[in-house]
Amino acid sequence: MTLETKKNAFIELGKFLSQFTEAGNAQKEDVLGNDIFFDSFVDLILLTQSHNGWYTPEQVYFALQSWSEALTQENLNTWLNAYDLNAVSEKTVALILAGNIPLVGFHDFLSVLICGHRALIKLSSNDQHLLPFLAKYLIHVQAEFSKKIIFAEGKLENFDLVIATGSNNTARYFEFYFKDKPSIIRKSRNSIAILNGGETKEQLTALGEDIFRYFGLGCRNVSKLFVPKGYVFDPFFEAMFAYQGVIHYEKYANNYDYNKAVFLMSNFKLLDNGFLTIKEDASHASPISSVFYEFYDNLADLDQKLQQEEENIQCIVSNNLIANSIAFGQTQKPNLWDYADNVDTITFLLIT
Repeated sequence: MTLETKKNAFIELGKFLSQFTEAGNAQKEDVLGNDIFFDSFVDLILLTQSHNGWYTPEQVYFALQSWSEALTQENLNTWLNAYDLNAVSEKTVALILAGNIPLVGFHDFLSVLICGHRALIKLSSNDQHLLPFLAKYLIHVQAEFSKKIIFAEGKLENFDLVIATGSNNTARYFEFYFKDKPSIIRKSRNSIAILNGGETKEQLTALGEDIFRYFGLGCRNVSKLFVPKGYVFDPFFEAMFAYQGVIHYEKYANNYDYNKAVFLMSNFKLLDNGFLTIKEDASHASPISSVFYEFYDNLADLDQKLQQEEENIQCIVSNNLIANSIAFGQTQKPNLWDYADNVDTITFLLIT
């Protein structure tokens, strides 16, 4: 397959995904394979929550729309024009995928196939259905992908490279097990937001998207706030009120009740609005339904501190308070060229 052939197949996939929204699913006449795949995908979206309670239709639709917006000719060209993909020696790349949010491993899947490699995929037990369905659609659009996509049922064997995502504990296992293979091993990371008290209500409301999307389960979700000394949290809580409906999801509510009880029994000082607790804590990793916060004296010192902790941070959100920060509400909409952990996957797949 030529690069253009592969790109066109993913563009068709993007068009297919664009039909599925929380507002309603509507077939478009120019989309390939709707007669075979459309109704089945609607059914799968509705069934996904029975496979994983965190994968509500709302969250799945958001993931699908995000990928439909990413998989355009313009975006693919902008991303790939920086690389020479014309002389790739085909390899088999083992992909060990996480399952914390819907299609969290899709970028690795896309990267491997667009480079011309074979993808040997080990799915997470928490996300067993969405990617195989999209793989079937790709194969329908371009039959040669059938030779490039393998879903492993048991032990991974006969591969050249590894991209594995997991917790800090599983990463240690991956590093030992795959020590003889070129690899990208991703560990746990968290995202943070820096506030200075000058944020508008609209910006703080957008920050709620960074906190609550996917119930806070993603590494791009904001789990920690840095605020100036004397910061008043009232505007923050007022903005968060727009997301109060999250408490009606049983799994989230159970986590809220449990984590709040643990904090209170430990005599921690909390701020609480009935669906979110915030707690002063030096850690970046807060539990579901909670956000940690920490005071800072000045931005220069904070910037230096965060540079020292960059291996634990995925994204930084602010109103341009620090270099390379992301605007409020944008953490879950990365561009194709925004690599996890700032590790260029395409370069790894080309030079190894």
